[in-house]
Amino acid sequence: MAKGKVFDSMIHRLVPKHEILSEAEAKSVVEKYGGSVSLFPYIKDSDPVCKELEAKAGDLMKITRDSRTSRKSYYYRLVIEG
Repeated sequence: MAKGKVFDSMIHRLVPKHEILSEAEAKSVVEKYGGSVSLFPYIKDSDPVCKELEAKAGDLMKITRDSRTSRKSYYYRLVIEG
């Protein structure tokens, strides 16, 4: 890696797809899985992927991982300050 060049974590093969959900999508997911956004696992806004996507505290992120049994698995994380 060249001096001064920043590593782009979003293109690394081991980093699953991350996306910030819209307010409507987040509301739907929260209602489906428990009714309170605070019940979701956290991810800090200082995480390299959050920085890359410019996620802010309060955003709900959808993480799409490859799965051997179901092809795709979806995980959700609440962005917090940190």
